[in-house]
Amino acid sequence: MTAVVALSGGIGGAKLALGLDRELAPGALTVVANPGDDFEHLGLTICPDVDTLVYTLAELANPELGWGRRGETWTFMEVLERLGGETWFRLGDGDLAMHVERTRRLAAGEGLAAITAGLASRLGIASRILPATEQRLRTIVETTDGALAFQHYFVRLRCAPVVTGFRFEGAERARAAPGVVEAIDGADAIVVCPSNPFISIDPILAVDDVRAALERRRAPLVVVSPVIGGDAVKGPTAKMFRELGLESSVGEVARHYAGLVDGLVIDEADAALAAELAVPTLVTRTLMRDLDDRRRLARETLDFARSLSGR
Repeated sequence: MTAVVALSGGIGGAKLALGLDRELAPGALTVVANPGDDFEHLGLTICPDVDTLVYTLAELANPELGWGRRGETWTFMEVLERLGGETWFRLGDGDLAMHVERTRRLAAGEGLAAITAGLASRLGIASRILPATEQRLRTIVETTDGALAFQHYFVRLRCAPVVTGFRFEGAERARAAPGVVEAIDGADAIVVCPSNPFISIDPILAVDDVRAALERRRAPLVVVSPVIGGDAVKGPTAKMFRELGLESSVGEVARHYAGLVDGLVIDEADAALAAELAVPTLVTRTLMRDLDDRRRLARETLDFARSLSGR
């Protein structure tokens, strides 16, 4: 395949994005990143999912934490804590440089897509990483404790509040970032990485012209399920399904993407459910423990998408 678009959130999605990056020719992959996690903190514009993708594809990701940079140091946070500053959102010294440079370039009038492309190129990444939008779009988590800005729900409160719904503040004004619609229109396959449907992929789909491009696409769209055996490998995906009164299952994942999905990739643990699904299904090992797993799953997903191209 000469052109592939992946929709991705952070840690789980970035694993498959890395496999796709390694399996495809340089420049063939465009990753459209979730903008809903972005926020302003300590005077800086922070884009967690974009940065996780950048660090992962640049082989700089922290394998112990799953976020941030490998070999990170924490002098800034230690001094900030001593001074009485906010420390609930951890910024490592190397990671801090990313946020400072991004914020400086935004203040100088550059667009977020161009900034992200420039930073990725500096780190030796051949694939394109694009935010879904350059406009302000923020995920708000509705809970039994009230409405919470995403990072306060996710990091500060560690996903403890019971979820009742989501809204994407600013989505009505958001437009696709430069290059996103063109990439979708020119894609041979579109892959939805195994990211949380509610907080990682839905913010991307909330951008009207991104969703419109996906709805008119000529390429098959394949979803890799983030649910394995009724649970998630990491994060609050299964918890959110249950709190919303939904079944945490591959069937619910398929229903979530109804109208967009052409094929679903599920884990062997869910093989017995394949016959019940209303879309073509590939059963394989979706748990990615190392780079070999990521490349294998990417290869199988692309082959599956290719098999759907004539449908």
